[in-house]
Amino acid sequence: MKVVIKLRMMSEFKKGDRVLVLDEDTEGIVLEVNKSDVIIETIDGFELTYRTVELLKVPNDSVDLGKATTRGAIDSALHDKKEPVKRSFIKEKKSKKDEFILEVDLHIEKLVKSFSRLEKYEILNLQLDTARGQLEFAIQNRIQRIVFIHGVGEGILKSELEYLFGRYAEVVYEDANYQKYGIGATQIYIKQNPNR
Repeated sequence: MKVVIKLRMMSEFKKGDRVLVLDEDTEGIVLEVNKSDVIIETIDGFELTYRTVELLKVPNDSVDLGKATTRGAIDSALHDKKEPVKRSFIKEKKSKKDEFILEVDLHIEKLVKSFSRLEKYEILNLQLDTARGQLEFAIQNRIQRIVFIHGVGEGILKSELEYLFGRYAEVVYEDANYQKYGIGATQIYIKQNPNR
């Protein structure tokens, strides 16, 4: 009995107090105090009535909840205490020449309208002439990267392209990005000569 009396004396409730409900997972703000009953608004926004012996007063934290009487007021008080998150953006600068990649599709159907009457060696020569012309164009216009899409096939065009690229000292070649172009593509990088 002595403990209950002490709790009652310590737990004098007034409007705006933050309280916890004993034996339940409920908390709220006191809206109204009657003789032995207290009406609270829970965090979920419900108004419930409890006896004073069922409630426990919670000391106010750094947030001033004593002035808050509704959930919206509590949320705004908590929001005022939060500091804005600082964002930092680091953006790399790239030149437009580095971003540009010249793509040359050497499939014969992309080069001529009708190829049914062409012999295989004529098709190969046409593809190599196109590759040579595009490579010369890229060197003259200082384009650093070219992707030649040649397809898989028997590998004859790929080996001829590698032979062609090997004749240029400033050209380095490798297989192109598999995810973007698949297996049948070769990417070349043209080293830029500052004396040109």
